[in-house]
Amino acid sequence: MEVYTAIQDLSLLLVEPSDMQKKIIAKALTEAGIKKIEFADNIKDTLALITTFPPDLIISAMYLPDGSANELIDAIRNNKNTENQCFMLVSSESNRENLEHLRQSGVLAILPKPFTNKDLQRAIYSALDLIVEEEIDLELFDPRSLRVLVVDDSLMARKHISRTLNSMGIEHIEVAENGKSAINILNNAEFDLIITDYNMPEMDGRELTEAVRHSIDLDHIPILMVSSNAGDNQLANIAHEGVDAICGKPFEPAVVRKLLAKILN
Repeated sequence: MEVYTAIQDLSLLLVEPSDMQKKIIAKALTEAGIKKIEFADNIKDTLALITTFPPDLIISAMYLPDGSANELIDAIRNNKNTENQCFMLVSSESNRENLEHLRQSGVLAILPKPFTNKDLQRAIYSALDLIVEEEIDLELFDPRSLRVLVVDDSLMARKHISRTLNSMGIEHIEVAENGKSAINILNNAEFDLIITDYNMPEMDGRELTEAVRHSIDLDHIPILMVSSNAGDNQLANIAHEGVDAICGKPFEPAVVRKLLAKILN
């Protein structure tokens, strides 16, 4: 695998139907140090391009002539050859419901229009963090032997979280689609960390946390909650009930790295 050492080594595909927006974003990318930029106007051309020009990061508008970014990300994630593609949205869309699917799909960032160059650079470095695999530095654990249970009802979210952990040298990962399944797995195997979503059917993240903290056999396991509702007061209260840390969706790999180092050390 080629090792990328700097932001200028990244290749980007900008999917934007507006010529004006295309120029604005391309200018900001160039100022950020990006030298390799390809362009597409719609979903069809994007999917064709990434088979011959697999970029390190796709930056897409929300609304395209032949569909939306939701449909584009689904096509990318449902193809085994592109399912790990780094993806970022730049859009003036502010409706939370319209953005929720993308949050659950493992996008690196959702930037509003207009955006700041600082926010753009942060998102680009998130892609760099996934590409340049660097083992997480833990005092008490060897990352390669760390046992992690990822609990999320979204298949795409489970894959994205697992890939983020893999980039840190964490290899032993089990997955569950809700808290009920997670409890069954936890009762039959040992784990060093639980990463769970908040909103899930059958048993959500709050109920899973309560079950773990009230179990003599499981209450020692650290819990990181990852949720698109990370700013809500309800989640803040959960932090006092046994969650060791809370991280928002979409999340930056660097943020997850710091949180894991904090709660595991």
